[in-house]
Amino acid sequence: MSIELVHALRGDLVESIYRGDIAVVNAEGKLLYSAGDPVQKISFIRSAAKPIQALPVVASGAMERFNISDQEIAVFCASHSGEEEHTTAVRSVLQKIGLDESYLQCGSHPPIYRKAADELVLKGITPSEVHCNCSGKHSGMLTLAQQQGWSTTDYIALDHPVQQAMLQAMATCAGIKAEEIAIGTDGCGVPVHGLSVFRMALAWANLTTPKYLPADLAQAATRIAQAMISHPSKVAGTNRFCSALLTAGKGAWINKSGAQGIYCCGLLDQNLAIAIKIESGTGSAGYSAMVEVLRQLDLLSSQQLEELKRFHKPVMRNHRGDVVGELKPVFTLASPIR
Repeated sequence: MSIELVHALRGDLVESIYRGDIAVVNAEGKLLYSAGDPVQKISFIRSAAKPIQALPVVASGAMERFNISDQEIAVFCASHSGEEEHTTAVRSVLQKIGLDESYLQCGSHPPIYRKAADELVLKGITPSEVHCNCSGKHSGMLTLAQQQGWSTTDYIALDHPVQQAMLQAMATCAGIKAEEIAIGTDGCGVPVHGLSVFRMALAWANLTTPKYLPADLAQAATRIAQAMISHPSKVAGTNRFCSALLTAGKGAWINKSGAQGIYCCGLLDQNLAIAIKIESGTGSAGYSAMVEVLRQLDLLSSQQLEELKRFHKPVMRNHRGDVVGELKPVFTLASPIR
């Protein structure tokens, strides 16, 4: 059963309760710490899959052939805010591989970053696929298709070689067979992978401690991690938790959110990774829980904790701007904390 992870307090009253499940796993597949029942809880990994989906892209040789930069690799892994730095990177990738924006099949929505969305309105520009938060991932998928000479018109289909390569990468990292992975359709139209929270954490442990991966994927994992660490703003954007956590880590970890309360983080030199699922799908509760897990594992300095305070225990304000409450993590990981 999922347990209470985060409370929303208004004054002294618990107004809302966010339940969920947490797994802390090493690359050997050992469950080191947990909360709830992460072995039984199955959900879609959503956008926390993106760095793993980037593995076959980076391993394919396309980075060298098309002169893809680390900034562009970071945007392959992004749920970006649609700011100029993001759309510029996506357009650069498309230009390098000889395609244009019409090939993107991710759908469109206004930029997540309000200022960028407002600027489009002022200019009379309708948001296009390049503004979709998943356009970086889709540009990576098109890059793999171009590298391998595969069709670029149906790359989002489950039976397309691009999607099969990404499914196999996920299966390899998660330590299971591809046919054991539940398949759904993500918000951007591509297949999304259903795993237990434990398997999500194991997939991230193999991503960030890739000693058990095939050599080509291990090399790709190392480059992906370096790209995300070097260019945190590309992975999310202004005032976003993913970018803030990457920045605070100073190279110690990489991390990525997924829709519906998924959050994953992998330590690069400690052989452990963390996966969280908030049962209600509330993203902010997942951010609070992730900072708390890192705190309980004694992986945050006082300075880092202060940098992440606005996500760890964010205050709630009313329409007047008065502080009226806060989010507060309330769980203790099951195993003793060193």
